[in-house]
Amino acid sequence: MAEPVGLPIQIRAASPHTYEFTQKTYKECAEAQSKKMIIDGKKLSEKICAQVRAETEIMQRRPCLAAVLVGEDPASRIYVRNKESDCVKCGIDSRRYDLPDTVSEAELLALIADLNRDNAVDGILVQLPLPEHISERKVINAVAPEKDVDAFHPINVGRMVTGEGILMPCTPAGIMAMLREYGISPDGKHCVIVGRSNIVGRPMGMMLLNADATVTYCHRHTRDLASMTRQADILIVAAGSPRLITGDMVKDGAVVIDVAMNRDPETGRFFGDVCFDEVEKKAGFITPVPGGVGPMTRAQLMKNILAAAKGRETKNG
Repeated sequence: MAEPVGLPIQIRAASPHTYEFTQKTYKECAEAQSKKMIIDGKKLSEKICAQVRAETEIMQRRPCLAAVLVGEDPASRIYVRNKESDCVKCGIDSRRYDLPDTVSEAELLALIADLNRDNAVDGILVQLPLPEHISERKVINAVAPEKDVDAFHPINVGRMVTGEGILMPCTPAGIMAMLREYGISPDGKHCVIVGRSNIVGRPMGMMLLNADATVTYCHRHTRDLASMTRQADILIVAAGSPRLITGDMVKDGAVVIDVAMNRDPETGRFFGDVCFDEVEKKAGFITPVPGGVGPMTRAQLMKNILAAAKGRETKNG
């Protein structure tokens, strides 16, 4: 009898960047493989937020997030408002700095410098995208690494690559948490990532590589995308291309993670880069949109704020 493909071992998180593995029984693996499962990111995010709140309630000082919003972009305003709501649930204080889209780069950098020096602030988040006249790279590099709760700073990226990260890129770390929760080990699996952004695709590949996966990146210049995605034991799609992945592009039993959030302008409904109705019939595990990766990204942000606060608390004695 062939060994089940998807779940040979269960992952238990030992730290934000390392994983301990415990062998599952063949029967458990076979039973899990026999069921097609929807990965419920919303439910897991609520569990994580409850864990964060339990820790913030016993801290000497509540962690504090400073969120900087430049301009009037509707999506950005929604994202920041949601993060503020998450902070309330997790027992984290938040400050919001609303700046006009005419703010100069120098003025924004000066605000970040002030927040870096503010001992009451544990985490700094500058909502992207920024107006064209402001360099996103300069802004990202200006945030103190120990307060960089998005984990975009080159120092935090480097620590993540070497397996020494404490503050981890939120979406990839949220995906790793989902895999752990559902007992899906990347060890020895072929993981195909569609999309190579600095926010999702590239750090996702590094985390999977650190978990002993074999990783393939696909992007807009990839020839014959379908031939690549059909090889995936774990397929992660973050291309920002609505309904790019159809049922015939996925092998039976694959784990499919849809990172994208696209909005239909006519109906107002959200959907991903994966044709859910088609792919669900073949996938062993699949994330819905909405309710999959999105809530986990926000939950990981809360974990990063807590980690930043605890790190600074330890450093300051």
